Parts: sequence; C-alpha cells; structure tokens
Amino acid sequence: MQPLLKDISHQITWDLDRLIAELESYPDESIIWTKHKAVNNAAGHLGLHLIGNLNHFFGHMMGGTDYKRNRELEFNSAPILVSEIAQQIIETKKVVETSLSAMTAEKLSTRFPIDVFGFEMTYQYFIIRLANHLSYHLGQISYHRRILA
Repeated sequence: MQPLLKDISHQITWDLDRLIAELESYPDESIIWTKHKAVNNAAGHLGLHLIGNLNHFFGHMMGGTDYKRNRELEFNSAPILVSEIAQQIIETKKVVETSLSAMTAEKLSTRFPIDVFGFEMTYQYFIIRLANHLSYHLGQISYHRRILA
C-alpha cells in the first residue's frame, strides 16, 4: 500500500474505533437518538450517515461492492442498538481497508468519476475529504454526547 494511503487508512480506522467508543460512552444509549436545539442531527443518525458514506464511496465507488446507499434513511431511520451500529462500523472498517489497499499510485492521481462537490477532483483529494468528513462528524458526536449526557 502507498505510504499516504497507509496513513489515511490508519487515520480512518482509528476514527472509526473512536466512533464506536463515543457511541458506547453515552450513559443511556437511547440518548444517541435525541436531537438537541444546538445540534441538528442525533448521534445515532450521524453514525449511520458515516457508515453509509464510507460504504458508498470506499466500498461501492472505489471497491466495486454492491452496497446500495439510502442517504435519507441514514438521517431518519428508527433507533437501533449501539451494538448493531458498532458491528456495522467494524464491517465498514474492513471495506475501507480493502479499498485503500487495492488503490494504486496511478489511480490516486486520476479524476474521481463524479463531481461530488460540484468540481473535478482526483481520487487522492476525495479520499482526504472523506477522512476529514469522518473526523468532522466524530467531533459533532463527541459534543452531542457532552451536551446531552
């Protein structure tokens, strides 16, 4: 694996482990489904959103999996157990690691096939954005827990 990809893979899997730890740190797991006036999304839905995002882009778009994303459900699903979300996160880690380990240096510098943000970007740029997106929502979940717990 390319050194950059190895570092990014490590960062993403580390953040996914932290995501599990954050969700498991709530004193009452029903709180992860609570919205607060200062936070637009519940932590449980943000967790599902991250699972969907990473599986869609790393799994389906980069790894060729048959994952079908339902973004609307990520933010509006009925509550599920933290243990179920944790299992999905563990599976998502494997998808990310597999996709990044198969990525070549040549592919990194090529154009990502869709303009997710309305402009052209390389695979490398988009992979970095995906890692940042995960960290951003992980921070939101941490503050959500501190506000409500």
